[in-house]
Amino acid sequence: MRTLRDIPELRETLGAYRRRGQRIALVPTMGNLHAGHLALVEAARRHGDVVVATIFVNPLQFGPNEDLDAYPRTMVDDQAKLEEAGCDLLFAPDTAMLYPRGMDEQTRVCVPAVSEGLCGGARPGHFDGVSTVVSILFNLVQPDTACFGEKDYQQLAVIRKLVEDLHFPVEIVGVPIVRAEDGLALSSRNGYLAPDQRAIAPLLYQTLCELRDALEAGEPVTASLGAGLARLRENGFEPDYLELRGLDLAPVDESTRDAVLLAAARLGPTRLIDNLTLTLPR
Repeated sequence: MRTLRDIPELRETLGAYRRRGQRIALVPTMGNLHAGHLALVEAARRHGDVVVATIFVNPLQFGPNEDLDAYPRTMVDDQAKLEEAGCDLLFAPDTAMLYPRGMDEQTRVCVPAVSEGLCGGARPGHFDGVSTVVSILFNLVQPDTACFGEKDYQQLAVIRKLVEDLHFPVEIVGVPIVRAEDGLALSSRNGYLAPDQRAIAPLLYQTLCELRDALEAGEPVTASLGAGLARLRENGFEPDYLELRGLDLAPVDESTRDAVLLAAARLGPTRLIDNLTLTLPR
């Protein structure tokens, strides 16, 4: 696996792959890789001839008082994991390479509607930062396909709309959530959890599972969500939201059948997110 940090060298290398007719699959990450990221690499191998991963801790998607400075940087370990997983090329630019004019003068991409509410409401400006850096990476790598995790359900919806609205010729592949044995969705931020918090953290997924079962059995939506929020709070979580939406993130109504439960909650300083799809009864 080669590691590149320079845009001209990246373009030259990828141009050689394209001239050979090879299909390029992209896996964008912020590093500190775990099994969930490696599942993205595995999916990319199935969808492309050449797998390109990126590691870039994107300052545009962090708000004030968020964990930009504390976000773990583990480049050497990440490189070893990517190489073992079969990644062909790693692009790891610094901030000045991608944003040469600095944050204040950087052109930004906004994806309206789908980026509002949920994590977009709890983290204002977050998805503008995501859509901007993804647009830059799509422009630089020009992949045939790109793989994103379904744990970040709203992010995946934002990227799908971004690709559709801006006519990027990129196939977006959603990769299922990878979980620990106790059900906790894998996340780079799980490392922030103290041992007692880590023991409690799987309750977020357990609550979603219980809500899914209740809603599929026909229990009232509002009361069920209220009970779920109460259970989280009783166990030390500070919920940002717990909502039921259509698969397209539109509000549910009497005609909605396929839906998704979405949750974000803080446990101490750590913000956890998760989601679970379900089928509502008629």
